Amino acid sequence: MMETIEVTQPAHATAGDDALDSRIEQACHEACQTIAPAWPLDRAIAVNPHWSRIGMPVRRVAARMAVLGGIHVFAPREQMQRFWKEGRIRPADLEQALQQLPQAQAMGLTPRGCVAALQAAPAATQLPLLIDVLDNDPLRHARLSWRQAITHQVSQTCAAFFDEHQADWQPERDQGLYAFWRETLLHDHGIGRLMGLPQLGSAVNALPLTALDAEHWVMKRLGLPPAVWADYLESVLLTVNGWASWCAYLGWDARLQGRSDPHLRELLAIRLAWGALLLECKDDVAARQAFVSLQQAWSEAPAVLKDAEEAFLVDEVWQVALEAGYQRGLVQRLLARSGAGIAQHEVEVQAAFCIDVRSEPLRRALEAVSPSMQTLGFAGFFGLPVAYTPLATQARRPQLPGLLAPSMEVSDCIVSAKDSSGAADAARQRAASRSRQTRFALADQWQAASRWPGAAFSFVEAAGVGYLGKLVNWLAPGTGSRPRVDLDGLPARYQHLCRPQLSGLDLTAKANVAASVLHAMGLERRLAPLVLLVGHGSQSANNAHAAALDCGACCGQTGEVNARSLAQLLNDASVREALQARGIDIPVGTSFVAALHNTTTDEIEGFDIDLLPPAAQTRWAQLQAVFAHACDQVRRERAPSLELDPRASHDALLTQLRARANDGAQTRPEWGLAGNAAFLIAPRHRSAGVVLDGRCFLHDYDASQDPDGSVLELLMTAPMLVTHWINWQYHASTCEPQRLGSGNKVLHNVVGGNLGVFEGNGGDLRIGLSRQSLHDGERWVHEPLRLTVVIDAPQPAIDAVIARHAVVRQLLDNGWLHLWRFEEAGFSRYDDGVWREVL
Repeated sequence: MMETIEVTQPAHATAGDDALDSRIEQACHEACQTIAPAWPLDRAIAVNPHWSRIGMPVRRVAARMAVLGGIHVFAPREQMQRFWKEGRIRPADLEQALQQLPQAQAMGLTPRGCVAALQAAPAATQLPLLIDVLDNDPLRHARLSWRQAITHQVSQTCAAFFDEHQADWQPERDQGLYAFWRETLLHDHGIGRLMGLPQLGSAVNALPLTALDAEHWVMKRLGLPPAVWADYLESVLLTVNGWASWCAYLGWDARLQGRSDPHLRELLAIRLAWGALLLECKDDVAARQAFVSLQQAWSEAPAVLKDAEEAFLVDEVWQVALEAGYQRGLVQRLLARSGAGIAQHEVEVQAAFCIDVRSEPLRRALEAVSPSMQTLGFAGFFGLPVAYTPLATQARRPQLPGLLAPSMEVSDCIVSAKDSSGAADAARQRAASRSRQTRFALADQWQAASRWPGAAFSFVEAAGVGYLGKLVNWLAPGTGSRPRVDLDGLPARYQHLCRPQLSGLDLTAKANVAASVLHAMGLERRLAPLVLLVGHGSQSANNAHAAALDCGACCGQTGEVNARSLAQLLNDASVREALQARGIDIPVGTSFVAALHNTTTDEIEGFDIDLLPPAAQTRWAQLQAVFAHACDQVRRERAPSLELDPRASHDALLTQLRARANDGAQTRPEWGLAGNAAFLIAPRHRSAGVVLDGRCFLHDYDASQDPDGSVLELLMTAPMLVTHWINWQYHASTCEPQRLGSGNKVLHNVVGGNLGVFEGNGGDLRIGLSRQSLHDGERWVHEPLRLTVVIDAPQPAIDAVIARHAVVRQLLDNGWLHLWRFEEAGFSRYDDGVWREVL
């Protein structure tokens, strides 16, 4: 065994030591910066797992992920071969891709060569880590590899450390993650057996005492060239990418609040310290051999990365070819629409929907059924950067895109019909709060009784029929409507009176919010008598990832809170009077109505109808027949993808969809945003009536009402980034389901109440989408296409936004999305700073 590691710092550090420590610190910082955040289950939003790497071209990132982590960025070649054989990619698409990529022309790639390349995987050698080269036992095939065992141990440690909601017994966390892990190893005698190292426990005392010492000691000991330190450390983090992503979320959230968070650095230190620990279990000869092998491999890292980037050129060609096939069809549909006449109807109802792709079929159906209805697309949080606190709780949660921090508050208020006094409502609110808190307390006692091992069986026996009732609901799913979880514990007599409202704002601030939202939505003028604000939410049972099917613009919540808060704000007489002073005149006969689109069953639910004037209530009642007809049309359009009969009766089809939504065994309640491929920022007339197959995000934008380009800038720096995140989460989960997807939903076990899931009982924390959200059992439902953004705006206005925002430039110049522009008679595409005509 090697000599015990000296963990104390020297009394007098030299200037050379300081410089070396500074370089190590910089490398650790760079490595941590490459990890994108993953939001918790109850606030699930889609994230591009490569977000922190968008400063590099996609193909370079593909090479780095393959070499450093064994992770695919492009679709597997066998999938592209299937697209080619099925005619999904045509010869013209492949030719176009070769023409669009100058590197392909420079390398002399030909269609025949690209087709031949599909027979073999790209040549990309994954570089080893210290734990890999130390794992040289001839019998290692009979046990877990050290890489697997270490990932499992670190993952279990993180699950215990970060859990604040699931376990009744909580660990001591004051000393930090690294100290907690070190203490855990002192008492964990099983991991040594799994790794074939019975002496592992006695080596723990040799570990550095602090995370910083661990990082610096290992990096100095490895003897790697400083030029590859950051790459090596990134490779280390990729072995626990799920937990690294969780720690990155904690850091992201802390920065939004003006704080810093140490957990990602501590996780890096833990993974590095494992190398030091294993060195203690090896003799000097084995350690020297490991160092030589590691240093030789990583001295060649720059060449390995360069070769991999060249090897992935063929994959980039096929990626562009796949996208060219979709874009060709999109162009044909939009051009066909541009030549059609636009029927003129007096607008009686305006309906603002979230830009979510699932809104597109419903908007199309509503416009077809009711030509006097004008639909609009707008981000589902409706421009309200709020956090919401339900009545009588401390459960404050954000209701806005994850890119932003809440700056306003929404809380529940008991509000009766207009003839009720404020004092009466205040008394009802106090009574409702007391009643809800009492019910929550009783529920906590009930749940606690079932969690203690000694009481579990007696609890079931005592609960009797009440407990069996829950099982019956699983065995025979009901057909009830979407549950209102924000009303849990609230007595029924108060539920219809409980309404979320903006709080803490004076009249001037309220008017500012209203004016800003109306301007962004293009509703400062020409308002219809009835304006619907339609958020969206999903409905599913026994689904750890349920929030991922709700509105990503609302941080994984439904759009109900935002829509209701905004509708009440815009219906407020005092706010309307303040808006008049700003030149915004909301007609007396105009009413705003909050509604929700259930994307699982395609039903529309209205809120606070009792607060509307009689004329508005009458119009709402008349709309129910329109909703019924349009929603039924969308259900029939979706039915084949869910293996339902589109010819079933109206009631039968709705009943089947509701039963799926309430079925605890249903792994595919809906397809979510699978298939998303394009984002249109344009007036509705550009796409009205066009069948876009629920694959397009639609945001209304009228450049003539935006002379200074401020709205366009907002759209290209907020909704465009959000849709990019969604697009790349689906892309990554499809192309790399093992590392960037969450695996088989049937095997999921929730970690820490809301942190994420394990697939089975261990391994890394899983991030991304489950296989069931992307694959129907026979084929992939989602096509891994990069988003095509199509904007109807003057070229100088678009160029100005690109010039002002580095993130937008990186996304475009490095190939993370496509940008097109509507022209008079066609389209042009942005290509490395130049606009080229789309032929």
